[in-house]
Amino acid sequence: MSRQWQTLWAEARPFIELMRWHKPVGIFLLLWPVLWALWYAAEGLPPLPILAVFVLGTALMRACGCVINDYADRHFDAHVSRTRQRPLADGRITPKQAILTFLVLAWLSFALVITLNNFTIWLSFVAIAIAALYPFMKRYTYFPQVVLGAAFAWAIPMAFAAVKNELPPIAWLLFTSTLLWVLAYDTLYGMVDRKDDLQIGIKSTAILFGEADIAAVSIIHGMALTGFLMAGLRMERGFWFLLGWSVALLIAIYQMWIARRRKPDDCFRAFQLNNAYGAALTLGLMLDYPL
Repeated sequence: MSRQWQTLWAEARPFIELMRWHKPVGIFLLLWPVLWALWYAAEGLPPLPILAVFVLGTALMRACGCVINDYADRHFDAHVSRTRQRPLADGRITPKQAILTFLVLAWLSFALVITLNNFTIWLSFVAIAIAALYPFMKRYTYFPQVVLGAAFAWAIPMAFAAVKNELPPIAWLLFTSTLLWVLAYDTLYGMVDRKDDLQIGIKSTAILFGEADIAAVSIIHGMALTGFLMAGLRMERGFWFLLGWSVALLIAIYQMWIARRRKPDDCFRAFQLNNAYGAALTLGLMLDYPL
């Protein structure tokens, strides 16, 4: 029996790695903005069926994005030290299998969305289009991180549509702030691979900003945090929200301190801290409504 399980695991492992389910931090980076939007839209705990749909949908859509990203980058990943062991790059999964996996994940995500209202369903088509477009942008523009930010932040108008069936101004303020946050932390992520990306011709904001990268990321972080603060004050949030926001501010400052020497390992550590940043904002918001 153990041998059968070993065989099953050996067959499943490349697909788990393809979907990044062995690295759940990416799911949380996508989930935090979803939770902000749901709590703001519902002014507290959202309806549990809607919450369940968005949590499950976040995990599926993150996997969907990882699959199409690896498919688009399958010829580049083999030349980047951090990615050469990915299952498409090393041949454990074929391009056809990757596309089939992407379609299955997209279908499962859509099956969740159709339990919501029509407005949210229509917005979901934009979500899948942006997610599919992002991986190819790094060939044509130095701002693929902006497209990634739009993909991550698009869950915000979807959440407002699901709860309120409308898109108030606060939804777009949160959307813009989240896009800027993703732009900041994915630029840090891009700084990890900058040397390899320059050699193989991939574009990124990390390459565009050059020696001004730390200053640029600091400014973008500041703009995102300003937007998050404006959103909280607009929704009349109080002490617990401000405490969570203050912790996120300190984490952003600490990220810049860690990454100041631009060493790849340090930049990656700084990037990983954004999970705690998002968690601080989320916990502060969740505590603020009941307390």
